[in-house]
Amino acid sequence: MRYVILISLAALAGCDTVRETSGRIFGGGQPQPLQAADAVEASAETEAVDAEETVQTAAVEPEEPAPVVNTDWQGAKTTVAALGDPTKAGRWMETPLVDVERNARIVLPKTGAMTNVTLIPIGGDPGAGSRLSLDAMRALLAPIDELVELEVYAN
Repeated sequence: MRYVILISLAALAGCDTVRETSGRIFGGGQPQPLQAADAVEASAETEAVDAEETVQTAAVEPEEPAPVVNTDWQGAKTTVAALGDPTKAGRWMETPLVDVERNARIVLPKTGAMTNVTLIPIGGDPGAGSRLSLDAMRALLAPIDELVELEVYAN
């Protein structure tokens, strides 16, 4: 039984279909030249796709304008934060304090520790609370099992 499997695998490895497929997957195969009939079919398909894309492009609605960034944010905003998703890497804080993603400095007033983070907008009222990354919690030396009050300074 073992020999039958080995012989069938060897025969299959010699098959042109297997070589072409593995060549496309691993990039080891030589590209085959197009025959005249294949070239006509390929150009017809390309024209059909181009016509379809043109119709779809015309039907696309104009994009919404980008949200206005609050550039007049001065001083500190206060929020209460809990630990966010610990599997998401980086120093970030998901917060309803911002409408667009931006950089900020956060300070733990209790100890004076501070770090720079990326503020990620989430829905909710500005006083609803925030979620802080594990990396940012460690940088602030904040307990990960408690809520912490933070001051947020926009950069």
